[in-house]
Amino acid sequence: MRRVSVCDIANMKAKGEKIPMVTAYDYPTARMAEAAGIPMLLVGDSLGMVVLGYDSTIPVTMEDMLHHVKAVARGARQSLIVGDLPFMTYHIDSSQALTNAGRMIQEGGAQAVKLEGGKCVAETVHRIVSCGIPVMGHLGLTPQSINAFGGYKVQGRGRQQAEQLLRDALALERAGAFSVVLELVPTPLARLVSQRLAIPTIGIGAGAGCDGQVQVLHDMLGLFTDFVPKHAKQYAQLAQTAQNALAQYAKEVREGAFPTSKESFNMDEAALEGL
Repeated sequence: MRRVSVCDIANMKAKGEKIPMVTAYDYPTARMAEAAGIPMLLVGDSLGMVVLGYDSTIPVTMEDMLHHVKAVARGARQSLIVGDLPFMTYHIDSSQALTNAGRMIQEGGAQAVKLEGGKCVAETVHRIVSCGIPVMGHLGLTPQSINAFGGYKVQGRGRQQAEQLLRDALALERAGAFSVVLELVPTPLARLVSQRLAIPTIGIGAGAGCDGQVQVLHDMLGLFTDFVPKHAKQYAQLAQTAQNALAQYAKEVREGAFPTSKESFNMDEAALEGL
């Protein structure tokens, strides 16, 4: 079976099909997501928080991202893989951006890259796309700008903010982006942007009017327990399940109940005579 392409994602919007997307950060999560029928995987710089333990996405490096994108590419052979370009890897000039986007595709094995920003990065998006690398945009709450926003706040509630977000979305579309993530955007605004754009919108905390949804895998499976974002729905509580299993293992080791003969290997003890 062939890999999902950006054309397939565009056709899903054209047909009115909703697009499910989740993050994946390693081989097993990529395999699980693909087996579940998720057509598009995001190797997000959110791994800085849910995998590496940072307070934000800002410390994540290009080498961090490539390490995880490679693992996801080994695990998912059919889903479209989008790799995040981390903080300050596409901001200096279009040459820097193109070099790092190229590494994400050539070294990492992704099929597309994602970067944050609107009109200010449109020229960079155009340059990357013109070289044959699909680009996904990201508007609204852009985590790499968290210091400028002063926290994780909903974006676009005021008239001026809403107008700017729509202009930025249209600028990304004109630049050649194949899709745009809308994060922490009020539902009515996200719906309007989705209607105005010919390319798919992927919401995260942006309501049901978007063409698709993306969620952080560790949030939706209950693996990240520091906090649960308002926009996340927990479909499982795997952290508690895993903790219970580990506690049971520790108890059995302390009591001498593990391992049993079932988990052990035997031999002819005559081979030990005289040792």
